[in-house]
Amino acid sequence: MRGAKVETQGMFSYVSPEQRVPQDHPLRAIRAIVDCSLAEMDSHFSTMYSTYGRPSIPLEFLLRALLLQVFYSIRSERQLMEQLNDNLLFRWFVGLGMEDDVWVPTVFSKHRDLLLDHGTVQEFFRSVSEKAHYRGLLSEAHFSVDGTLLEAWASQKSFRPKDPEDREGDGSNFRGQSRSNEAHASVTDPDARLYKKAPGEASLLAYLGHVLMDNRHGLIAGEQVTTADGTAEVDAAVQLVDDLGGTQRITLGADKGYDRHGFVQNLRDRNVTPHVARKRKGSAIDKRTTRHAGYALSIHVRRRIESIFGWMKTVGGMRKTRFRGLERVGLHFSLVTVAYNLVRMARLGVA
Repeated sequence: MRGAKVETQGMFSYVSPEQRVPQDHPLRAIRAIVDCSLAEMDSHFSTMYSTYGRPSIPLEFLLRALLLQVFYSIRSERQLMEQLNDNLLFRWFVGLGMEDDVWVPTVFSKHRDLLLDHGTVQEFFRSVSEKAHYRGLLSEAHFSVDGTLLEAWASQKSFRPKDPEDREGDGSNFRGQSRSNEAHASVTDPDARLYKKAPGEASLLAYLGHVLMDNRHGLIAGEQVTTADGTAEVDAAVQLVDDLGGTQRITLGADKGYDRHGFVQNLRDRNVTPHVARKRKGSAIDKRTTRHAGYALSIHVRRRIESIFGWMKTVGGMRKTRFRGLERVGLHFSLVTVAYNLVRMARLGVA
């Protein structure tokens, strides 16, 4: 029997967003971890605000909204607010009620400096990592490191001579000219550098994103964004190892780009076994490292780090950053690493 075509416009709804979200929805496991981490950061949030004045939007809500932007590859805060206004799932995850007003997109721009000044996203990353450690998801002994190119939000035409007297025209015709990071800089994003990841590739204005991966379950144990130059990858790797702390011996897997005598010696001085892929000629890795079965295992597992970069660029929107300046690019990179760890932990059954 065909149903009657009657459009019912109810005045009241007695069903909450919580009841409309399926019990097996992936965001339920993620929100459980997020709520626990944000609750532990309550004292951190309290130090960021004055004790008087008009109450602001809770940072917990803003961070949950920014996570949704990463999870669902939403390109801008304006589109995020449109989704938050219409989507009950988004309202439930953020913590808004059915009738609560959404914010204007500039709220995120105004709070970005606040997040930078207090290291809030980095604290969020640390809190989520502690949850993974408490549940035994981190090995604490076996890691891999790698870097990836992050295209800057600046065109090649903006890469102009630093000396204003040497600038001619609008910069649209630069073919045949010799350009270098020493004599040129982008007028759009001065922190970006002209860089190419491998021979034969085109040079791009870019940053470098670095990730330290735990080998047990492929979680991110450390992250950093640097300007793009020839030594940034090895320098960042040493810094990420130092940030781990601890005195026990660990192993660090890496690709052939890290097979450098100075880098390998730096690792050994820090009680780190360098499980670095060997170059055909002039390798710094000898048989005292390669003879162990763990070396071959690290070389195999370290390839998993490429899937992290793939997720961050395709889902997290890091293929070409939407922000300018090293600090803001680093802030967004940190947020995407938090989102990746949350998705990974949810898939591992953590709640």
